[in-house]
Amino acid sequence: MLNYCQIVIQLLQSKNQLQSMEANNNNFQTVFKKLDQLSAPSPAFGQLCSVPELKTAPVGFALPLMMLKKKLLDAAVVRLVVSAPAGCGKTTLVRHLCHDQDIKRKFQHIFYSVVSSTPNFRKIVQRLLEHNGHQAPTFDNDTQAANVLKTLLEELDGNDQILLVLDDVWSAGAPSFLENFPTDIPNLKILLTSRFNSLDFGDTFKLEPLKKEHAKTLLIQYASRPDHASDAEYERLFQKILERCAGFPLLIKVIGGSLRKQSLNQWQGQVIEWSGGGSVLNSREVIERLKPSFDALDSNLKQCFLDMGLFLEDQVIRAWMITDIWAELYGGNGKTEKDKIIVSVKYLEDLASHNLLDLVPLGKKEHEDGFYNDFLVTQHDILRELAINQNKSEAILELKRIRLTLEIRDNRFPDWCLNLIHPVAVNASLLSIFTDNEFSSPWFEMDCPNVEALVLNISSSNYALPSFIATMKKLKVVIIINHGPGPATLTNLSCLSSLPKLKRIRLEKVAITFLDILQLQLVSLKKMFFVMCSFGEVSNDKNEIDVSKALSSLQEIDIDYCYDLEKLPNWISEAVSLQSLSITNCHKLSTLPEAIGNLSKLELLRLSSCINLTELPETIVRLSNLQFLDISDCLGLRKLPVEIGRLKKLKKISMNKCWKCELPDSVKNLENLEVKCDEETAVVLWKGLEQKMINLKVQVEEREHNLNLLRLL
Repeated sequence: MLNYCQIVIQLLQSKNQLQSMEANNNNFQTVFKKLDQLSAPSPAFGQLCSVPELKTAPVGFALPLMMLKKKLLDAAVVRLVVSAPAGCGKTTLVRHLCHDQDIKRKFQHIFYSVVSSTPNFRKIVQRLLEHNGHQAPTFDNDTQAANVLKTLLEELDGNDQILLVLDDVWSAGAPSFLENFPTDIPNLKILLTSRFNSLDFGDTFKLEPLKKEHAKTLLIQYASRPDHASDAEYERLFQKILERCAGFPLLIKVIGGSLRKQSLNQWQGQVIEWSGGGSVLNSREVIERLKPSFDALDSNLKQCFLDMGLFLEDQVIRAWMITDIWAELYGGNGKTEKDKIIVSVKYLEDLASHNLLDLVPLGKKEHEDGFYNDFLVTQHDILRELAINQNKSEAILELKRIRLTLEIRDNRFPDWCLNLIHPVAVNASLLSIFTDNEFSSPWFEMDCPNVEALVLNISSSNYALPSFIATMKKLKVVIIINHGPGPATLTNLSCLSSLPKLKRIRLEKVAITFLDILQLQLVSLKKMFFVMCSFGEVSNDKNEIDVSKALSSLQEIDIDYCYDLEKLPNWISEAVSLQSLSITNCHKLSTLPEAIGNLSKLELLRLSSCINLTELPETIVRLSNLQFLDISDCLGLRKLPVEIGRLKKLKKISMNKCWKCELPDSVKNLENLEVKCDEETAVVLWKGLEQKMINLKVQVEEREHNLNLLRLL
């Protein structure tokens, strides 16, 4: 009897186990009906996630293919993003990579899926299941789909390598979408493409436009030579077309294709149309590929992107030029000037993350304390044309033109300017004017009541400011940039004196005196900036002007690359509202005013790369609010003020390459000080003080200045 009972109990236990296993199998049966048959031939829909074949071998991708392949095959790289603006060939490159024999040998399973701007994770998992011969269930949520995907990939794993390609991933919704993909499968690598540069998904490979020789080969492939064209004429037209395509494979294919088997007249007409201001973005195919990048921006970023169309083609743009405009136009939520700049810089970085512009460092890799003078902003010509194109569309939709660019070449004004009876009415809030080196015509009358930002691009050695500036009662920002070979002499500056809201003036490569600015008595002016300006002999004469009243709102003075500046006028020490004084790369500057200690509100004093400066006035120790002192690359500086330790609010000193500068004993009284310098300065001056000062932090940094980008060499 006992044996019988034991046998029955064992049978019952076995039955329960079998029933439990059967229940579990039923739960997964619809999902993994054929997981044990992975080696069996796939059904007809087994190509759903195969990488599409390329019809022809892509041109100009040999080098990027080699670099991308090397990066992908790096054992340390698990996730990789290929980033570039639309039309640069990201998809072509990745498809080419997937059909590379080395990649095929490395990865036994390569899956490809297009994501686009509306990612559907569950649909992707369903297609992967079907591709591998399984039935695709309906998922209630992404978590279910993620679990099934992980199980599928684990079954495929073993000793096999898996490459999952996600093409055209957008930034909107990307974090929640990408977090569904497993991270703990050893033999899995994920490669994705994106027109955005902000995806936090592993390493990034940035694809650049085609080099000229490769772009030429591709254009020859798409655009057949027109009949009856001489060699010289064909070469001239070909180079013009090549230049306008700017290395974008998409443009080369579309424009080249449109000219294939066309007459010489068609080629000539196309080039003439462009020279008259026509756009390369007239093709619907091109617009449909590029415009979604603009549509994906929020409202403020759209306005910022459109502003980029105000600048000249191939213009070297300093970052501050843009942030000044945006701080006044779109930084309204900022409570302080610093807040406004921070918001403006954020917009700049956001556009860079969308691959709609690039930030190029001149020296420091990162900005600090709102100091963005060490950055250039560059933008591909095609993206600039997109901004101009969208500006025109926005103007039509809103029945007004927010931005207006006026180009005057060979003294020829646009027809709409030639109203000799009444002043020309301009309703734009941003106005950009370009005149070439031949400009000598008298200005016509314009009424500009709504202009808030004015950019003057000049090229002549003498330039009279247009009198209609005086009508710009809402004007907040004036930027004057001289593109000529030497400093331009400005006249009629008095038109600026009647502007009640003018807050920022930036002058580049002009000849001007400090007295010229002082005499304008701009009581609302907060910031004035001078780049590569010539001041001549500095006079201390101020014509009995009360500086504290004439410049009662002035908070910041920035002087950069002004080579003839030997000293500052004494009256600067009377601008008692000043919070920031920056004098950089002024190689002849040898002294500062003794009365500089009167600037009781000064928080930042930057004197970097003033190589003739040998000492700082002792009165600097009266700057009770000074928080940041920058004396980097002041190679001639031999000592700091004896009582510098009295600067209780001083929290940061930047002194790269200042190891010959003597530190006074009082420096030990500074607490919570952060010092940024090169290794030699750190060893010679600061390392021995770390045990003697409270919370001293020494950060070693190396910097190189790229003057070629500024075209200063």
